[in-house]
Amino acid sequence: MLLRIHHAAIICSDYQRSKRFYTEVLGLKTVAEHFREARNSWKLDLGLPDGSQVELFSFSGAPPRPSYPEAQGLRHLAFAVADVADFQQRLESMGVTTEGIRVDEFTGQRFVFFADPDGLPLELYEAAA
Repeated sequence: MLLRIHHAAIICSDYQRSKRFYTEVLGLKTVAEHFREARNSWKLDLGLPDGSQVELFSFSGAPPRPSYPEAQGLRHLAFAVADVADFQQRLESMGVTTEGIRVDEFTGQRFVFFADPDGLPLELYEAAA
């Protein structure tokens, strides 16, 4: 039986830029950071309050992944937040462009899309009260 999602792994093009985005802009906490010399690669484990993690990797020469129009594969990574509008305002105050807030037609919850520094589609989804 599956219990929950443990982590999502992201390969970035600029490790320092993405590290700053995920820690300073999104506020994820560093769990561990390792440089893997044999691969000339960084691995950063970032934690969320529920124990789930985002793993951030750097690999030189990694090809870009198509995102738009809708490409096959993982569509986006969504983070639950208490208030979408508040977090959207935080993102925009830090120079992150977001789409307009929408409402999930099935749950009635608000959500908004934005992108990480490499164009990976991310979503904020308002947790049910």
